[in-house]
Amino acid sequence: MNERFFDLTREKQDRFINAACKLFAENGYKKASTDDIVKEAGISKGLLFHYFGSKEGLYLYVYEYSTRYVRMEYDRSIPKNGMDFFELQRHMEKAKREIIRYYPYMTLFIQRAFRENDKELIDKLAENMDNYSALLSEVYSRADVSMFAPDVDPSAILKLCLFASDGILNDQFLSGNINPDAFLEESLRYISLLEKHMYG
Repeated sequence: MNERFFDLTREKQDRFINAACKLFAENGYKKASTDDIVKEAGISKGLLFHYFGSKEGLYLYVYEYSTRYVRMEYDRSIPKNGMDFFELQRHMEKAKREIIRYYPYMTLFIQRAFRENDKELIDKLAENMDNYSALLSEVYSRADVSMFAPDVDPSAILKLCLFASDGILNDQFLSGNINPDAFLEESLRYISLLEKHMYG
């Protein structure tokens, strides 16, 4: 990419990033239109190619930026010490709220990236994807699961938490109204429900 992108104001950079996250999350890499992205961002198509060279260049930059931003927010918001499984999940959801507050489509974009099937693109994303997966594994390794009953599979409970969180955000996306505070409120409600039934 062209380093002069960083000469733009933060507001203009964020318009690029949010527009790309939204359209790539909604349509996937192949079907996302650069015309739609520049229209959403309120910039000229020439500038997109000037800064990123191609749609692929834009995608790669936005993915790398997104995963770095998520890492920064998790590092800032989630304690390094071990904690109860559900307490850790609450910290995760609060971190997601802050990400969504500034970049409403970033989490959805990262989710969609793992479902892309363009081999050339995936090959170029592989290292960043591995690093992101390692980040999540490290964060969840801090969870104390000792309070679960012996017949409870913590990985299955984690999947339920993730499905609920992702589902809430996807529902908001489809409704056209992503609300970070409403997202957190509903996510915490599901976590408390699971906690009640798992711990009694």
